[in-house]
Order: sequence, then structure tokens, then C-alpha cells
Amino acid sequence: MDLATRRQALLTENLANVNTPGYKRKDLDFNLVLDDALSGSAAGAFPSGDQSETGRGEVRADGSSVDLEREVMALAETELRYQALTELTGRYFAGLKNVIRGGR
Repeated sequence: MDLATRRQALLTENLANVNTPGYKRKDLDFNLVLDDALSGSAAGAFPSGDQSETGRGEVRADGSSVDLEREVMALAETELRYQALTELTGRYFAGLKNVIRGGR
């Protein structure tokens, strides 16, 4: 959930700078973070590249790499991911609570 929050902050920063000439897009890639976490890499949980450019996309004539449609779509995806994580976390703790109570 922390990574979803961090990604949302980066994406909103991108949107705030959509008309800034030369601004380079910033993002976190959940798939890379997940791969690092599953491989046991310590860097996977909180990548040092919080503010790194993804390297994807095209640069506009003013030098900016921010695409409004892509940012809005990424924000929606991040919001859905966060909602799903919140729901799963709630269910996990409800299950633990049920076990502690002895199934009553």
C-alpha cells in the first residue's frame, strides 16, 4: 500500500508538471518491485528509483515526456490497486480476528 501511495504522489507530480517544458516523467513499476521482492532483493521493497524516469514514452516538442492520458490512466490503475490491497488487508485481519475469537 505504501508503494501505491508513493506512485500516486509521483503521478500527481507528473500531472502538475504536464505543461512544464523539459519535465521528465517519473513513475514506479510495481512489476519490477514485485520481482525484486520475490527474488529476496533488499532493494525491491523500496526502490532507490522513486524519482527515476521510466524511459517509456515519447518526448513532446517542448521536451516534456508527460502524456496527460497516460497519467490519468495510471492514476486510475493505482487507485484500483490500492482499493484491492485495502480490501485484501481488511479481509486478512477479519480472518485473524475470527480465529482469535475461536470462530464465534
